[in-house]
Formats: sequence, C-alpha cells, structure tokens
Amino acid sequence: MIDTRRLRTLRAVADHGTVTAAAAALHLTPSAVSQQLVALEHEVGHRLFTRDGRGVRLTAVGRIMLSHANEVLAQLERAEAEVAAYATGEAGEVTVACFATAISAVLSPAIAALRATSPGVRVRVLDAEGDHSLTMLLDGEVDLAIAVEYGGAPDAADRRLSRLPLYAEPFDVVLPAGHPLAESATLTALAEETWIGPYPGNPVHDVITFACRQAGFTPDLRHCSDDFRAVVALVGAGSGVALVPRLALRDMALPGVVVRRTPGPERRVFAAVRRGADARPLLRPLLAALRTVAESLGTD
Repeated sequence: MIDTRRLRTLRAVADHGTVTAAAAALHLTPSAVSQQLVALEHEVGHRLFTRDGRGVRLTAVGRIMLSHANEVLAQLERAEAEVAAYATGEAGEVTVACFATAISAVLSPAIAALRATSPGVRVRVLDAEGDHSLTMLLDGEVDLAIAVEYGGAPDAADRRLSRLPLYAEPFDVVLPAGHPLAESATLTALAEETWIGPYPGNPVHDVITFACRQAGFTPDLRHCSDDFRAVVALVGAGSGVALVPRLALRDMALPGVVVRRTPGPERRVFAAVRRGADARPLLRPLLAALRTVAESLGTD
C-alpha cells in the first residue's frame, strides 16, 4: 500500500525541483524528504527521479506516478470536503493568499459581505504576489489563492486546481505632468523613454515587457518597485513613464502625473482552490461572494 504522505512529497519535489525547496515547503528536513522518496521508490519498484544539475527531474515512471498522485490527492480533498459538508461547516477559518490590488478590489468587499451572509466564516488574508500565491496553495499553506495569468503559471487545464475567473483589468499609461506625449501617448511613441515597473518575476513585469515587445521595443526598465504607489510617485518625480493596472490607480493620489488610456495589455485575475476542495462548505460562500463582487466591478 502506497503511503499518501509520500505522494505529497513526490508532488512537492516535482513542483519545486529540489529536495531542499520541497522540504522547506513541507516543513520537513531534506533528509526526511529523501527518506520518503526512497521509501516510495521501494514501494513502486522503480526510480522516480534522476539528478539534473543541482536539482532533480522525474523519470518516465516518476511522471506516471505524479499523474496518479494528483488524482489520488484530489480524491482525498473531495473526501475531506464531503466529511466537512456533513458536519455543516457553518463556522471556521479560510486562509487566502492574494495580491494587494485584488485585496482592495474584490477580497475586502467579499469579506464584508460574508459578515451578513456567513458570520461564522473567518477569512485570514496573506498578501502574496500572483506568482507566489499559487505555490502557497499547492503546498497547502492556504485554502484559496487569488492570482493572475502569467508566463509559467499553471494553465486552466491543470488538474491540480479548480479556477474561477474573476475579472480582466486593463493597464493605463502614467506620465509626468507636462510630458510632450501626455495628450497622445501610445506604447510605440514611448519606446525611447525610461520606464518604471515591478521587478522581474512579478507577473505585472511580464505583462508590461510583453506588451512593449508587441509594440516593437524592449522597455528600458531602469527603476523597479512592486509597490504601484511608489511607481506613480517616481513618475511624478520625472523619473520615467509606467504602465499600471487600472484598479491600482483607483482612489490613489496622483500628484504630478497624467493618466492616459491606450490600447494595450490587461491582466486576467482568477480565484483558485485545490481540485476537489471547491465543495468545502467554508469555501463555497467565499467563492460566491468573490464572484458577486467581481461581476459588479467596473474596470472601464
């Protein structure tokens, strides 16, 4: 009989690429993770990983086992959800990983709505960029993630996750007041400008660089901050220009800058839970509240 804890270890090592990183995610020692993998290989009768530089990669048998592990773990999530449903699940805590703009735009209003409809449901919020929140979800650190589409993200067909699309958000050009292109800014016209934006690895960085390349240039991203208030402040100081998600600009003081809408990129925001867990009683009212808030959200 294969131990399901070893299947979780298999998935963590496959997701993170190294025993050390998987151990940190699972709150185990690297030695304990290695022992779990060795035991699983004995149970299966085949090697599951091979060395790949400083990390490891799945063998053909390892890929087969990972596919079945995802199915088994999803089924366990369903079993836990059904048991929880039997117990009604009217009270408890849900932990959510979410990036700052979506906390303001959809998560906070959803939490406020839950106080009236499901007062026993408590929501614990962890501020996490969209690329980190999905990893936290798959590692079991949170129950729900609000994330964005980005290069390298698990796609909609990923069998580990169930996704709920929330909203699509355009980006606006932010320029210093008095900029020569303030009245007619297009991405192509800003090709020679100094740019301000998030650090590489932030999904918004990927969106901005891709949009600029589509317009025929690589942006000179000389100033970096993951805080959009800091980005706008730097634009106001005359340090460069920026593309900023529209909702991040909502209710923000904008001294010394002009904001122009221009055809360009957008980021698609979605909620995700581990596959099989979307029937959990504690998750259902929060997912419903998020859907309602997102449907009423204006990004025009």
